Order: sequence, then C-alpha cells, then structure tokens
Amino acid sequence: MTIPLLRRSPFSFLPHRSLSTAAPHRVTVGIRREDPARIWERRCPLTPDDVHDLVSKEGVRVLVQECARRVFKVDEFVKAGAEVHPTLEPAHIIIGIKETPLDELLTSPVPSPSSSSSTKVPRTHLMFSHTIKGQPYNMPLLSRFVSGHPTPDPLSYDSDSLPRLIDYELLTGEDGKRTVGFGWFAGVAGALESLSTLAHLHLEAGISSPFLYTPRPHTHPSIPSLRSSLRSIGNLIVENGTPRELGPVVIGVTGTGKVAQGMLSILDELPIVRVEVKDLPGLVSNPDTDLRKIYLVHALPKDYFSRMDGGKYERSDYYTNPGLYKSDFGDKVYPYLTLLLNGTGWSEGFPRLMTNEQLGLALRKADGLGGMRGRCVGDVSCDVHGGLQFLPHPSTLSQPSFTTLPSCLPKELGGVRVMAVDILPASLPLDASVHFSKGLGRYVGGVVRGYRGEEVEGEVGRALERATVVRGGKLSGGFGWLTGPLGKWREGVIGEGDKSGREVGDRSVMGTVREEVGKKRVLMLGSGMVAGPAIEEIAKRGDVELIVGSNSLDEAERLVKGLENVKAVLIDVEDKERIGGLVDEADVVVSLLPVPFHPSIAEICIERRKHMITASYISPPMKDLHARALGADTLILNEIGLDPGVDHCSALSLLNDIRSAGREVESFVSFCGGLPAPEFVEGGHGPLGYKFSWSVLGVLRAALQGAQFKLAGKEYEIPGEKILKQYFPEVPISDEFRLEGLANRNSLPYAGVYRMGDVSALRSVLRGTLRYPGFCELMHSFKQIGLLSFEPLIQPLDSWSSLTRRAIEGVLGHTVPEGGPTLRELKSIVGREAAPKVIEALTWLGMLPSSLGGRTGMALPRRPVAPIELFALVLGEKLKYREGERDMVILHHEIVARPSSPPSQPSSPTSQPSPPAEQHIYTSTLTTYGTPRHSAMALCVGLPVAFAALRVLDGGVGMRGVRGPEEESVWRGVLGGMERVGLGMKEGMRVGAGMEGVLVDGLGRSLGRR
Repeated sequence: MTIPLLRRSPFSFLPHRSLSTAAPHRVTVGIRREDPARIWERRCPLTPDDVHDLVSKEGVRVLVQECARRVFKVDEFVKAGAEVHPTLEPAHIIIGIKETPLDELLTSPVPSPSSSSSTKVPRTHLMFSHTIKGQPYNMPLLSRFVSGHPTPDPLSYDSDSLPRLIDYELLTGEDGKRTVGFGWFAGVAGALESLSTLAHLHLEAGISSPFLYTPRPHTHPSIPSLRSSLRSIGNLIVENGTPRELGPVVIGVTGTGKVAQGMLSILDELPIVRVEVKDLPGLVSNPDTDLRKIYLVHALPKDYFSRMDGGKYERSDYYTNPGLYKSDFGDKVYPYLTLLLNGTGWSEGFPRLMTNEQLGLALRKADGLGGMRGRCVGDVSCDVHGGLQFLPHPSTLSQPSFTTLPSCLPKELGGVRVMAVDILPASLPLDASVHFSKGLGRYVGGVVRGYRGEEVEGEVGRALERATVVRGGKLSGGFGWLTGPLGKWREGVIGEGDKSGREVGDRSVMGTVREEVGKKRVLMLGSGMVAGPAIEEIAKRGDVELIVGSNSLDEAERLVKGLENVKAVLIDVEDKERIGGLVDEADVVVSLLPVPFHPSIAEICIERRKHMITASYISPPMKDLHARALGADTLILNEIGLDPGVDHCSALSLLNDIRSAGREVESFVSFCGGLPAPEFVEGGHGPLGYKFSWSVLGVLRAALQGAQFKLAGKEYEIPGEKILKQYFPEVPISDEFRLEGLANRNSLPYAGVYRMGDVSALRSVLRGTLRYPGFCELMHSFKQIGLLSFEPLIQPLDSWSSLTRRAIEGVLGHTVPEGGPTLRELKSIVGREAAPKVIEALTWLGMLPSSLGGRTGMALPRRPVAPIELFALVLGEKLKYREGERDMVILHHEIVARPSSPPSQPSSPTSQPSPPAEQHIYTSTLTTYGTPRHSAMALCVGLPVAFAALRVLDGGVGMRGVRGPEEESVWRGVLGGMERVGLGMKEGMRVGAGMEGVLVDGLGRSLGRR
C-alpha cells in the first residue's frame, strides 16, 4: 500500500500550522554512536550544551545512544535533558559524524510528530556519507536511500518513505564556502602529527631533535594544552637551536583554506621566520643561517604554477584552462624543505603539485643539498594518488606514518616518510566537536521546523536543499550522475541472472568471476581441510573477487563449485614468479598453506605491499619480517583461526569487560581442543580417542613443542620431549565427558599480549590443549618408539606393518629381526604398564606384522621419509572422519578477578601456593559440532580467517607489521561475525572454586610428586 505523505515545501513534512495556536510538535532527534570499528572516532555532532537548548528552548525530544568512547559522557547528555535509547528507533532526525554502519541504518518511516495525525513520515539522516564522489566502497550505503536497492527482503513501504540523506560536506553559505566542517582542526592535528613523524625519521638516522617532544594531538585534552607544549619546544629551539646535521629547518605549507589556516596557526607557537620561495636556495646554502629559528614558506599557486608557454599564473585563467599549466613545485620548493605540509586539494584535469617522476628529480636535488631534505611529508589533504601522486593510501592514527616510493623510481633513491591520516580531526575530539556543533545547530533547527510543518526559507533552507543527496528514494539535483557508480555496484551484487527477475542470492552461475569496476580481490593460497567455510563466506560479498590457488586443482574446483565471483587456479608454491603475479593482482592474500610456507609468501606480500592473513602462530621466521612489514606499511596478520585465533579474540573481549567493571585479573586459564564428538570415541573408533579434522602433521608437530606457564603461583617449563608425559590428567570443563590437557607452548607472554599486567603479579597464566583421556600417554609411547622423530629417515618400506619395527631400529641403533618388535623390546622402551596398550593400538593401526589386513589400501612412499611423516600418513588414513561422523570444538576461558586494589596497596602477591575456595570466576565458552557440510574445526578456523580478511580488505584495521589479532577492530569484528553465524561465545560469572586446584593436583601426579 502506498503511504500518503503531505508536503507543502521541501522541508515541510506536515501541513503548515500557525504555532500561535498550537504548541510545538514533539520532533525527535537521535544522536548516533559512531561505528565501533572506528576506534579513534570520539567526536560528537552536538554538544550537551546544544542538546540542552534543543530540549529546553525548542521542545525537541533528544535520544542518544550509549558510547563509552565518545568525548562527552552519556551522563552529560542525560543531564542536558536527553534520553538514552539503544537503537534510536523513534527518531525523526538521526545525526552522526561518519557514515552509519549498514546493520545500524534505520530506513523505515516513523510516526508523524503531529499528535493529531497517524501519518508516517520519512526520516532524515545527517552525516559525512562519503558517497557524493561516487566512492565505490559506500555505494551499499547510498543504495539504502535510493529506491530499488538489492535486498533479499524487499521493503514493505514505498519509495517516498525512504529516508532523506543530508551530507555535511555540502552545507555551504551563499558564497559557496563550507559552513560546517573540521578542516581547521585537521590542519592543527596534521601539523603536530607531521612534526612527530619528522622527529622519528631523524631519530632513525641517528639525529635527535627538539621535535621529539612534539605532543601527538590525542595525548592532550585540548588545543590550548597542545599550544603550551609546542611553545615549550619553541623555547628549546631558541635556547639551543636545531641539530647542525639538519641545517636550517624549513617547513613548507601549501593551500589557502581552513586546513592551511589550522597548520599555520599551530606553527605560530614556534620561533617562526616567514620566507619566500625565492629565498630558499640562499637560506639553505648559507652556513651562517640562524639555527635558533624555524623557517616557514607558505607556497602559493603563483609560486609554482606557470603556463607551459612561459606565461605567468593567473587564477581565473588557471581555472578556465588548467591543462595549459604545469607545476614547478618539485624544483622550486620541495628539495629545500625539511618538512612539507600539504593542505591543497586536487581535481582531475588539473596539474598535480608533484608527479611521481618529479618526485624522483626532487629527491636527487634534495640529496645534493644535505640535511635530509625532501624526506618527510605531511599530506593533510590525504588525496590518494592526487596532488602528490606518490601517496598510495591513507595512514591511521594507530600507525600515522609509512615510507613510500613509487615503483617507477629506482630503489636506491630511498623512500619518503609520509603522514597521511584521513581522520585527523578525530584526534582533537573536544575542540572539534564544540566547533562543529556550533555550526550545525541552525541546520538541525531548520530540519526540526520542517517536521513541524513550518516553511524553512532563507539561507538555511537553501543550504539544506543544496546538501540533500537523496530524498523520497530519488537522487537530488546534480547527483543524478551517481546512478552510474550505483548501477555498477548493483550489478556486482545482483549478477546477470537477477536482471531477468531472479531473487538476489540465486547462485546458479557456477565458478565465475566478473571483472567489474570497483571490485576488490582476495587471493587464497591453499584448499585444505579448513578452506571451505572461508571460501563460502568471502564469496557472499558481491563486491569481492576470490581466487583460490591450490596444488590440487580438482580439490579447489570442488570447493568453488556453485559460487559466483570465485575461481580456482593451479599453483606451485615454489614458483615465486607465478605466486608474485597472483599477489600483484590481489588486495589481500590469505595463506592456508602449511606453516613452513608462510614466511616466503609473507616476503612476497611485503615486497608488493599487500596485506596477508594466516591462521598460524607467529613463527620466528615470521617475526623476523616485522620491521620490513612496518616499513612497507603492510599488515601480516597471524593467529586468526581457532587456536590461535578465536581464543585470542574471546579472551581479549572478556578481559576488556572485566577491566571495564573495575576488576583486576588474578588468574587466566584457557583450554581449547578439536575432538571427535563424544559418541564416536568408544566402540572401535580408535585407541587415541581422536580423529583428524586438520593437518595431521600439524597435530604431531604440536606434540613436540615445549611449554612454559604459571599455575597457582609457580612457573613451570616443560621441554618438548616431556610435554606428553607431564600433562593435566583432568581438566574439569564439562559435566558430560572427561577431558585431559597439555600445556600449549609459552603462555607467559600472553600476560602482556592480553594486558593483564606483569606475570609476577598473576597467580596463573596457562593456555592448554584438550584431549580425551589416554591420548597423552599413548602418544608419548609412540614418541618413545620413534614414530614422532624426523630422523633417521626410513628407507622405502615393503609394507606398512614394518613401520614400527623400522622406527624402533632408529631408537635402538641396531636391527630388529623381522616379525618384531617383541613384547620384551617394547617393554624395554615404553615400560611394562604401557606396552600392552601400545601393542593393541599399533595392531589397530595396522603397524605390526600381526595386524589383520595391514595397510594395503594405501600406497607406500618410494623415497626415504621421516618416521613422523610416515606415521602421519597412517593416522590420516585410519583416523579420518568417515561419512556420518562429526567432530566437536571446545574453547573455554576461566578468569579469576577481584576488585581493583587502591593505588597504595600492592595489586597482587607475587606467588600464591593455592587459590582461595571462594572467588569471582568469569568464563567464556564455545562448544560446537560439525555439520554434514563442514567440520566444526573447519568452521572455527576458516570463518575467523574470512571475517578478518574482509575487515582488512575494507580498511577497518589500522595496525601494520607482523601481528596477531590484538587490535580491537579485529577481535570485535571476528567475534561479531562468529555471533552472526551462530558460533558466539557464551559468557558467565560464578562465585566458587575454579579449576586451578584440580590442575595443580593432576600435574603433580604426572610429575611423580604426589
């Protein structure tokens, strides 16, 4: 049914009524929380003071979403008269800073604010939408405002009821200048971030400068405080000068708008001497130039633009005929600068401030002048491949700078350190919000009057008209051209078949990849046991192409069958040129290859500056690549499967909640395991109580790793050769079945990774692996008889039943007669009690001469092979999951916490022999089972990899280097994705005894002490 909407003017949703005869209608304004993934976004569009005026003077109802990150606390808004609301569902007008996350965008109409009308009216959203230039990544957002957008569930209301989108970037005065924005604050913050970047660049070169004390904007509460700090640096320069190795410090500023004004304003706190472009050569070359000053050149277009025919710059001619002009900035200005602060914009068709080729010439000239000139740029305009063509991407407040050099320039030139943070005003949240709110208030008032049925005329009304991108499901005014990029995005989502009427989601086009504008590309290397769920999850994104590279094309094609925008290719990991070519074409690389291949793939990614994701632990060779990855502004994200992966994410989340509640951690114990479902443990399913849902060799390698941990106040170090013997016979997690556990690698560093404090202040820090009872002892026996050894290599076998004999020969150092080993020989190695169980297990596995049937169904290697590799082949065949069998994943954290201690008291004893009987225990648990389509292990490893890869692909992760999932945007994104697919963690709290006591007792028995 079509919903009638009454309009008398563009800003009147109701019939006009005189306010002299009726009280103002209760229009509702909602202040939205910003996207949680934007960890630095603390700004707010309205201040509590302006909210108070809306409520008390205008009679507006104001709702506010809770947000602990926001610069203003929610209590301040409540005191101002606002109400806290979780979704803002009743709001007519919804206001935020950045674009709204799609899953939080409200598009349904709302009841009219008129008390006498049952009419529903469309909402109004105000934001920086980042859609007005046709940005491909935000076409999904724009489509939600425009009629006919693709969705599996068609809207139940008509196009006229779709919300209106007003973009702050378009709010201008009659003179065309913007009236609402953060440009000045971007300039202030950008200058400070750039000075800090400059100081670190110099320090890396062995030069310490006063700018090392430059405060980063977010570290001070307000701009006056930052000014005072910078003024102190200026005093140091006046007193001691700048380093002689640098010569005169020259800062260049470009631009004439608010950004440039902000930069110039904050730089005035330094001992600045203004110079002209023509003064630069003499200033830099003069050995007597005063080093107790900072020299600033504000380069204007007339200084570096000129006509190609030799004519001078004239502003009107330049904007009429930009193609007739060229830039001499790279020759006249840039080589003399210690720091460039770029605040000028650029548009297609106009000359760039500096091209890549001009940068190369400028660097050579700068190197001849000395003083590390031309090596540091603060691109506050942050126009990627714009005025400064060599800017490849923005940076983040978490990692504000990176080194870059265009590929067209020789590497021996060296790189340029660039600060290009794209949300600089967010680092000045208080000052920026106060300024923004002051400018926005009159426009909010205009929209409010429109909902009351009043005419909104004059300058405010005309400005709101100009700033409206979409209304009534239609693109406004001059934005009709956005149907082009919007249409391209829709084609990518719907696909060719949907043009003929099929529902969105029809997957009948098999294994194809459409080459479409704006698509991102993911390269996945490996098609093993956990790849399926990752492939399927990434394939859900219509704007992403996925290439699956495998050494088994049949296996890869089976995984991609029936999926759009996915294709399989045959690869050889040793073919570096082929891999490099595939990486070149990708935006993000996912490696599901065996662990030893990760470092070589990571090196290729770093060389090509492509982010990489892997589920594996950070190995020493990977860790060695950290500095190179940082220098290349590349993220190599590891440990994002199950264990490691979901265990990290869920631990960080639970610990964050515990700290937010004002409590301190005393003990952290975590266990995880992939196991057969309990019903498949008994009854002929194998002596280990285990089946393999991931790499067999990976499981066996893990059984050789040593471990360090702290338990009940005591630190333990268990070498790899004893890890299966010194285990935990009982891990009390489940009431339904018994479990044992073994320590997992070195747990102690996680006190720091998880920000729990110093290890000495914690009673326990333990991460472990779960198995069913009997696994550790039997696997230890297998280890004793040589089956987990990498040497000596075993010559080609004549049958699988001789494998045990040949492995024992390597242990004993002499030949064992055919038909062996004997019971006596086994007892001499594994002990009297263990020998019968070992014989029974080996017989079941077909690894003794007496085994029925042997292993004739599996080919024997025809080359020398390590015992552990042969054993892995046997286990992989005998203990694989059969049709109808399912696996299980269990992950369990137990954290003991207490109220935070007063500062005068010690936070925790350095050791505690046993935990108290009554304590607050926080738990987080995941127990899930495999499905007919995917194993639980594949789901719990593959899906986190996919969620993380997409997060990185979409630019939601700021960290760089070789890292784990410690950044909040990563772990929150992964946990949110797991929750959406029904694999969320279940958290709880109880008072009582934890598992530490049981673990201590069991470990003591296995150590032979009790």
